[in-house]
Amino acid sequence: MGDGETRIAAVTGASGGIGRATAIALGGLGWTVALGARRVEQLEETAQLVAAAGGAPLAHALDVTTPDSVDAFCDFVAKRAGGPIDVLVNNAGTAQPGAVHEMSDEDHRRIVLTNLLGPILVTRRVVGALRGAGAAGDIVSISSDATQHLRPSLTTYLATKAGLEAFAHSLALECEGTRIRSSIVRVGPTMTGFADGWDLTIFEELLPRWKRFGIQRHFETMVPDDVARAVVSVVTAPPHMWVPLVEVQPNPPRE
Repeated sequence: MGDGETRIAAVTGASGGIGRATAIALGGLGWTVALGARRVEQLEETAQLVAAAGGAPLAHALDVTTPDSVDAFCDFVAKRAGGPIDVLVNNAGTAQPGAVHEMSDEDHRRIVLTNLLGPILVTRRVVGALRGAGAAGDIVSISSDATQHLRPSLTTYLATKAGLEAFAHSLALECEGTRIRSSIVRVGPTMTGFADGWDLTIFEELLPRWKRFGIQRHFETMVPDDVARAVVSVVTAPPHMWVPLVEVQPNPPRE
């Protein structure tokens, strides 16, 4: 984890948004960057951008909720990169706005599997390989400020992100003394394609409610590159340093 060291990174949910921006930023360090997502066509676009930034992209389909898919992804990276993943960015995620009783069982199941079980499955394999090799590494979990500013009608989503943070904190303790660091990048409002497919009319009701709870004080947002910058700062910290948590937020508008 020294300056200028070439590393093998993997980014889940790399087909767009924060995942794509993070992959490009890591590619800009000259690293090998494995790109995983279900949308393979968009992964190829990300791969071209990573290569243009100076990285060596490796694109492979990945469904983090399916153990066989996770195994295939990790095996592919190990063979093509010639070594284990030593930087993992757990970015893949999903959400569905709505009251708990109005959402379907499948909605709840999909959110829990993608946002919580998925990162656990991928991390298990990456940490296992690193510990088996006695190698250093970084596990970065992308979380949400909804864990601190609870938003009604995103209840299952924020529960999974709170669980992910607990997992990341506990993993850091479990890996203490192994040179494997577990960190959280907690993200505030960011413009991505995350809400594509949502019925946005629900926000006509939600935004006034959120404001009443003091959650949505302003409507400034960040862009994915802002989050990517935070991830890079975490994984390029010198070996004697550990960044447990970084929270990034948009500045409020000037008065």
